[in-house]
Amino acid sequence: MLPLSLFLQKALGVRQYHVASVLCQRAKVAMSHFEPTEYIRYDLLEKNINIIRKRLNRPLTLSEKIVYGHLDDPANQEIERGKTYLRLRPDRVAMQDATAQMAMLQFISSGLPKVAVPSTIHCDHLIEAQVGGEKDLRRAKDINQEVYNFLATAGAKYGVGFWRPGSGIIHQIILENYAYPGVLLIGTDSHTPNGGGLGGICIGVGGADAVDVMAGIPWELKCPKVIGVKLTGSLSGWSSPKDVILKVAGILTVKGGTGAIVEYHGPGVDSISCTGEEGGPQSWPLPTHHSWLCFSTGMATICNMGAEIGATTSVFPYNHRMKKYLSKTGRAEIANLADEFKDHLVPDPGCHYDQLIEINLSELKPHINGPFTPDLAHPVAEVGTVAEKEGWPVDIRVGLIGSCTNSSYEDMGRSAAVAKQALAHGLKCKSQFTITPGSEQIRATIERDGYAQILRDVGGIVLANACGPCIGQWDRKDIKKGEKNTIVTSYNRNFTGRNDANPETHAFVTSPEIVTALAIAGTLKFNPETDFLTGKDGKKFKLEAPDADELPQAEFDPGQDTYQHPPKDSSGQRVDVSPTSQRLQLLEPFDKWDGKDLEDLQILIKVKGKCTTDHISAAGPWLKFRGHLDNISNNLLIGAINIENGKANSVRNAVTQEFGPVPDTARYYKKHGIKWVVIGDENYGEGSSREHAALEPRHLGGRAIITKSFARIHETNLKKQGLLPLTFADPADYNKIHPVDKLTIQGLNNFTPGKPLKCIIKHPNGTQETILLNHTFNETQIEWFRAGSALNRMKELQH
Repeated sequence: MLPLSLFLQKALGVRQYHVASVLCQRAKVAMSHFEPTEYIRYDLLEKNINIIRKRLNRPLTLSEKIVYGHLDDPANQEIERGKTYLRLRPDRVAMQDATAQMAMLQFISSGLPKVAVPSTIHCDHLIEAQVGGEKDLRRAKDINQEVYNFLATAGAKYGVGFWRPGSGIIHQIILENYAYPGVLLIGTDSHTPNGGGLGGICIGVGGADAVDVMAGIPWELKCPKVIGVKLTGSLSGWSSPKDVILKVAGILTVKGGTGAIVEYHGPGVDSISCTGEEGGPQSWPLPTHHSWLCFSTGMATICNMGAEIGATTSVFPYNHRMKKYLSKTGRAEIANLADEFKDHLVPDPGCHYDQLIEINLSELKPHINGPFTPDLAHPVAEVGTVAEKEGWPVDIRVGLIGSCTNSSYEDMGRSAAVAKQALAHGLKCKSQFTITPGSEQIRATIERDGYAQILRDVGGIVLANACGPCIGQWDRKDIKKGEKNTIVTSYNRNFTGRNDANPETHAFVTSPEIVTALAIAGTLKFNPETDFLTGKDGKKFKLEAPDADELPQAEFDPGQDTYQHPPKDSSGQRVDVSPTSQRLQLLEPFDKWDGKDLEDLQILIKVKGKCTTDHISAAGPWLKFRGHLDNISNNLLIGAINIENGKANSVRNAVTQEFGPVPDTARYYKKHGIKWVVIGDENYGEGSSREHAALEPRHLGGRAIITKSFARIHETNLKKQGLLPLTFADPADYNKIHPVDKLTIQGLNNFTPGKPLKCIIKHPNGTQETILLNHTFNETQIEWFRAGSALNRMKELQH
């Protein structure tokens, strides 16, 4: 009788070379090099998908396969898109340093000894851009030593991997090391969906959600709808993956993806090159020229910025480009295993999407979005004319490339290709120009391969491997606050004041190569597809569309080792938080609900217009207080516009009748036992996943946030902290409430899923109006409210 392995080789014919590895890989393939005993469970994914397939009896989208494949109880879970709450078992957790502080403080409060799933902390948010990479990194290590030590020791104590400052941006590190097709990963950053570029479902959450998963508790997510984006044709010339998501943002707007996963599919996903060669998922040929959805970093760019349309996450189907990227980053075993389970890593033919968008890549032109919102889309060819008409400054003060959205090897190569053409004609950038590598691996590799030097030669400054100006960590010196100016970035967000705390900075987002071209020209009126530059010799020339290797020809240079493994035995590890620290503060439990309706709530502020998490809890200089709840609460809603006077950070104190800062007024109410509420507009809390925007109002005595609509992550964060996120049953009721009114919320003794609450509006003249308020609480979340917070409820269940 033939041995089993030889029998399978004979049976499989042309694939016999692969059989031995298949037998081994199906048994055990590690999720990452850093966790050799934590294995990919495609077998469990397959089992769960088969259960769901029998139950639903219909073709499944890729999003459904991965999400439902991670159900805690696939046989009995109620499933209805956009309605039911799913109980899920994510594979891993990732936290960036600004949000990890509060997440780890909450985990410490839980009393649990170790995390239940593989988890990592990434130091990328606390490094301020000033003069350049090395000096900025040294300065950050010095001024943030207390926080870095807390995160390192907490990681060691509780079994969490720690990526030191300088290692790179969390999402690039995940892409290089942890993301893989079919993974369900949650991260305490809104751009966690970046990992969808490698075929995973990667979702941004608040720290309290991360604590649930690290504690081994099933994680709850409202069953997402699925928006399909069918891509046809192929990108060419100056068009890039960034233009795909800039176009989608223009279509869906900043809230059009709320409650949905955006799933890209169609022949355009597998388009190969500008030369017109094509290959489908069956043949999977390798590129012979540059391709624009060339591999996972291009697709990651698109998924990353899906956060700007409010999407739960975005995902691409597994294909040969992902296989190539996995192999190039030392994970060929994962790629081979994914090949064996490929049917579960792509959508079923004939699957149904709740909404379908079609984009012909062959017709897509370079785009640039802004200012002040990432969904204001313009073709690059038209933005100069629009800017002149709108009165936006057309001269570009600074061009900035990098960020978690666009800092891959190819992004840097494309930008260097543009810069090299300018240098050949004796030109440098007219605008200031900065470069942010996405990781230590990217930095080391672009230094070795010469890209970094080309970008310096054209006038650029290479910053630290960190978020930097993208999140407001920018010590900008070239303008004064209040000075009207324009910057162009390859970042993802461009909210008012986000990059430099100047409300008059008009920020536009586009691809790295367009940023580089515009920085060389110095004006929004330049269109690299058609316009000419004048060289040092006086001769006119036109920039050619850039081309660059999608991956380095040699292996990636890993650079410095910046990873700290958690020790096997952490019993002697101490985690110290000084009671006098201004950066860190142990958490005290929030008070439980007293069993009564909320009577005579004072309105702290009625917000006019857009109110992002940047407005609610600003970043930039406030990042240093992310581990100290009381200190960071001094930025509560300081960016929100008060409808009463049209000003930011100026609200009426209902007792003294004096106008003052929002946090001071909230503290006054808390001191005097006055409970308060915030009234908001549409898509309240869009943007970052920062749960500080929920912790701060709870800490300062808030009880409810009433709006026309919420962004997904922020609504969940509010629930986790024991607040009531409520929406007007009739959005027009927003106009019935005035800042001087008082509100009473009734029906909390009979608080049940799907049943509206009653709100009594008490006007100063003695008249009253009654309106209805909707909510999305389920039974579990109602228990969070009653207990005072999700963490309080977790402790109750432990006891």
